[in-house]
Amino acid sequence: MRTVVDDSLMSRRRTIELAGLVSRSIGIASTAFYGSGLSPYSPAGLDAGVTLACWLGVAVMSLSNVLGLLARRRPGSRWYPWLSATQVTLDTATITGVVLISTLHYPQVTTWPLLMLTVTIGALRHRLAGALLVCLLTSAAFMAGVPGTTDDVFVVGINLMIAVITGTQSSAFAKQLTTLQETRRELQHQANHDPLTGLPNRSQLACWAADRTGSPLAVLLLDLNGFKKVNDTYGHAAGDVLLHEIGARLGAVLEPGDLAGRLGGDEFLVLLPDADSARSARTIARIRDAVSRPIAIGNGREVTVGVSVGFALRAAGSDVTLDTLTAEADAAMYRDKRKLAA
Repeated sequence: MRTVVDDSLMSRRRTIELAGLVSRSIGIASTAFYGSGLSPYSPAGLDAGVTLACWLGVAVMSLSNVLGLLARRRPGSRWYPWLSATQVTLDTATITGVVLISTLHYPQVTTWPLLMLTVTIGALRHRLAGALLVCLLTSAAFMAGVPGTTDDVFVVGINLMIAVITGTQSSAFAKQLTTLQETRRELQHQANHDPLTGLPNRSQLACWAADRTGSPLAVLLLDLNGFKKVNDTYGHAAGDVLLHEIGARLGAVLEPGDLAGRLGGDEFLVLLPDADSARSARTIARIRDAVSRPIAIGNGREVTVGVSVGFALRAAGSDVTLDTLTAEADAAMYRDKRKLAA
């Protein structure tokens, strides 16, 4: 299942990519300066292998920056995790290579602390699992590449501590962000949906209609007949069960692209995009049939209600609002109610 990426997560991803781009750019400039022999810290007579490694590192970091730019432009893409993992791999390989080569050729220069940077990158992008994996790989590479050094245990220990600290913090932050995302989606759903039936509420219906201003639209206003009697006879809990079932039945009889919502009480609104009188009539017939079937309200009891329906149409190019169409449908609904009562 595809992970839902909201604004807060995309913002965090863009921030991570920006940090990566800036830090790599600094690394590219520093490495190029060092490899060219122009840096005052460059040893006299820089080894050809070290020079080649420096320029190879510049190339790899440049490639990582290209991937970072792509990831920053599309943080919600399904390819983002792969782009992120590839950047971690390239960054880890580059930094580990620099540490190994410099340690072997210039043991008087301490560069192993750079390995902590790779662990931090793994934690930032892939939480505790990423930090521990990078720690394992870099520690193994250092011990294998620089055998016999007294720094082995110290390097592994420091790397592991950094991995645990940064990894757990990153995992905790990711969990908090996920919780906030879920809470935000729940609040958005509550703000736009009726809590009893789960159907869109008046606000959501208005937004949906506003997005289709100027296009043909049929508005059906439904009012249940006999709902008050169910409430009075069996109680409000039974009435709630009835309303929930009616909401489910409406969703079942509508065509793809149609929208049903609850206005309140026993009133429902159905919006049919690009509909004419004929399609509206067919939909109304299906609604009447669905609503009229017996509804179980618990304890082996069943009730039957009817529905009065009024509808209004908006032609293509018209700027008639949903409120106006609803008022027209409401008047038609009361005419239908009087007709059914006659």
